[in-house]
Amino acid sequence: MSPFTPVVFYRDPLAALKWLEQAFGFETSMLVTDAAGAVGHAEMSFAGGKVGVGGEWSSPEFLGPAAMKSPASMGGAGSQFIRVAFQEGIDEHCARARAAGARITQPPTDQFYGARVYRALDLEGHVWCFDQPIAAPSIPEMERPAA
Repeated sequence: MSPFTPVVFYRDPLAALKWLEQAFGFETSMLVTDAAGAVGHAEMSFAGGKVGVGGEWSSPEFLGPAAMKSPASMGGAGSQFIRVAFQEGIDEHCARARAAGARITQPPTDQFYGARVYRALDLEGHVWCFDQPIAAPSIPEMERPAA
């Protein structure tokens, strides 16, 4: 179990949970809602990893001046992307995501660092980077293109 659980924030976290299942094959592993049906806490799993899904919120008591926002609420700006590694089927995974409406910003491409990678934007503009190992280059081999 990883000591880290990244959390992505959405205007509509329930819609995001459903879409992430359809597009990326994630599975909702925990969903806690309040009496009104609003998401209090949600987690999804995929390939042995997990990611939290939450609604936008702010709280001076807990966050100070920070606010948790979706890129859709910030003109598309984001502060991170989520990297998802898996062992096989990246091209099929990309096709599934595209069919579900993901905006593919980088199609599956072999990279100098030994991975086949694609990047996609979800329904609210979060960047997801999927990669599959295809080789195991040494550090000097990976440094060569940057030299």
